[in-house]
Amino acid sequence: MGFFFAMKFYGNIRKMKASINGEVNYFLPLFDNLNSSEEISMNELIGQTISISYSGTINCVVSGKRIKKTYGDGMSYDAFKSSPLAVESIIRPELSKIHEGIALRDYEWEMKHHLQPHYVYLSKTAGVKVGVTRTTQVPTRWIDQGAAEALILAETPYRQAAGLIEIGLKNHISDRTNWRKMLQNNLVDDDLYEVREKLIPYIDSELVQYVKKTETISQIKFPVLKYPEKIKSVSLDKHPFIEEKLVGIKGQYLLFDNETVFNMRKHTGYLIELSY
Repeated sequence: MGFFFAMKFYGNIRKMKASINGEVNYFLPLFDNLNSSEEISMNELIGQTISISYSGTINCVVSGKRIKKTYGDGMSYDAFKSSPLAVESIIRPELSKIHEGIALRDYEWEMKHHLQPHYVYLSKTAGVKVGVTRTTQVPTRWIDQGAAEALILAETPYRQAAGLIEIGLKNHISDRTNWRKMLQNNLVDDDLYEVREKLIPYIDSELVQYVKKTETISQIKFPVLKYPEKIKSVSLDKHPFIEEKLVGIKGQYLLFDNETVFNMRKHTGYLIELSY
């Protein structure tokens, strides 16, 4: 039996925006190709049956042209190879050289985004991991990862230094998120303060000056009514119509009552109709 949907929104998906007011509040931007169109308050839909219908169209978030497959976050292959939004130092911050006046792809963009203060942080998504982000991206970065707790380990004046600290710690702590355990809220008991103290001796002597010991743990509460026990990821490429009860949002995932999960960020650029 189908549902009658009173509200319908149409547009190209973008990564959900988020803010914290007690718990994380999510907003889904839908675009008219490259132009902002709608912004849906997703928290208000939790507990309701929603439908997502995929039109079959994907538009590159850089050029707006129609594409068959996305690279990165909603880019065409050409944009992925040329846009600063996909520069290699985003994934591997230790490669950034903009503090030396050397751009890998786009001088002005890298000056603005990578010649800026960065945090090296610990986050508890399932296990504890280390990561790097611009200081202006906190707490957004932690929310996108689905982190229940986070703690700043160091603050550096530019991106490469943060990346070098992270590289030095990778032999002692993971830099990856187990997304299944994150969505199940399967958290380890490790104390982030204790983990920070154990890791500091492994930081290079030239970089230890950036360590911050005065920061406190940030707690993040996600709007979830029920966490899944078993997880099945659904994509619009294989399931162009989804109609399920929304029971939570964590990271960039929608959690449904039937234990399926939908990665909103993975579908950046997809043209959809969302109804509830």
